[in-house]
Amino acid sequence: MTAPSQQPGYFDALYAADPDPWRFETSAYERDKYDATLAALPRARYRSAVEVGCSIGVLTRRLAERCDRLLGTDVSAVALEAAAARCAHLMHAGFETSYLPESAPRGRFDLVVLSEVLYYFDKGELALLAATLEAQFANDTNVLLVHWLGPTPDYPLTGDQAVDIFEAALRRPAAVSRHRTADYRLDLLTPARSAR
Repeated sequence: MTAPSQQPGYFDALYAADPDPWRFETSAYERDKYDATLAALPRARYRSAVEVGCSIGVLTRRLAERCDRLLGTDVSAVALEAAAARCAHLMHAGFETSYLPESAPRGRFDLVVLSEVLYYFDKGELALLAATLEAQFANDTNVLLVHWLGPTPDYPLTGDQAVDIFEAALRRPAAVSRHRTADYRLDLLTPARSAR
């Protein structure tokens, strides 16, 4: 049985009913998680980053301060319109609709952020997603995974399952730094040769 979140139009319907369905702008959980996300980045600056599933662009705007170029992608045109408006003053931030895992974002990235997105994919899709994104990695790419640990009844996988499957599907050896709270897990993957 297909999870509701995998049905066509699921996300556009959510955003049409509520422009901020997960309270990205106002939630203390989201604010604290964004602070931890940015604090986990090992480099002060990135040449080219992609945020997969950028939603309405709240984290995107903060990530842009650390990037020379930032691409936000999402499956929802409604969310991307809000993200582009939020970041309109950031000339180095761009947005595009992306239907992963079938299509890769355009570019080569030294930062890939997957925040609250992996559990929308099933096991087979995660393997394809890993291969699709890995083709866009630079030699020094950091991959940051941030996922809710609570129940996910509308999604194919839990946060733990999704992260574990995605990491196992990557071919490039990586050093992993993990941080876990009661609510979310944060996993940073760096090229193994750059680990200290």
